[in-house]
Amino acid sequence: MVSTELKHVAQVTINRPDRMNAMNRDFFEDVRAFFTAASKDPSIRVVVLSAEGKHFSAGLDLEDFRDLLMPKNTQAFDVARDACGMLNFVSGLQDSFAAVTACSKPVIAAVQGACVGGGVDLVLAADMRLCTRDAHFCVKEVDIGICADMGTLQLLPKAVGSDSLARELVYTARKLPASEALSCGLVSKVLDDAAQMREAALELATTIAGKSPVAVQGTKLHLNYARDHSVADSLKHQALWNAIMLRSKDVPISVQARMRNEAPSFPDL
Repeated sequence: MVSTELKHVAQVTINRPDRMNAMNRDFFEDVRAFFTAASKDPSIRVVVLSAEGKHFSAGLDLEDFRDLLMPKNTQAFDVARDACGMLNFVSGLQDSFAAVTACSKPVIAAVQGACVGGGVDLVLAADMRLCTRDAHFCVKEVDIGICADMGTLQLLPKAVGSDSLARELVYTARKLPASEALSCGLVSKVLDDAAQMREAALELATTIAGKSPVAVQGTKLHLNYARDHSVADSLKHQALWNAIMLRSKDVPISVQARMRNEAPSFPDL
């Protein structure tokens, strides 16, 4: 992965186009490190996640993980120890994508071409998704004898608003084209090509970055909390948060700028 930064907008790019941006061990370490750091960096307010090449990602690099998926030495096989090792392995992968969801800054995923398997897990961890007209999404895990285990089964039904559609996609591994992804709400916009998509993603990121970081980061916090809690619990959580955060300097800055018909400028958070 490579990263660059505009004013308050970090751009991070999956950069293995020769392997269709398949996800190897280094990739998962890079994701966890980048998003953990971005969450704490006050100069970053929004992250744009994209990929080089024709396709967003082919998912897990099966060649890199061959030793785990197809072990050769079974003579001294111990079910308990093998299970513990596999649990640690899967938990580590989950932690990497959990860092995207837990990042305090909004994350925009820009998807072109194929987004398969782990690629779907990754973009579901983002806040917003844009894609190109030739993009498709495919939860491929059942075709290699496993179930998706990095977030898709938990997040896809909520992202598309239909438990029935989510189950169809994960049971059949069929491709979801861009037009259908837009109609079901998996993506919020479809662009003609990768250049237009990246431009749209940066425009969206720049707009969000110009808002109060207190308000934006608080909004993400509450949206994530509400996703996993009842309405009543979420309202109590937000009331307690606002009891403190409404005293932010960003409130008078916003009001005064609006009265002057000027764009507000907020300090980093």
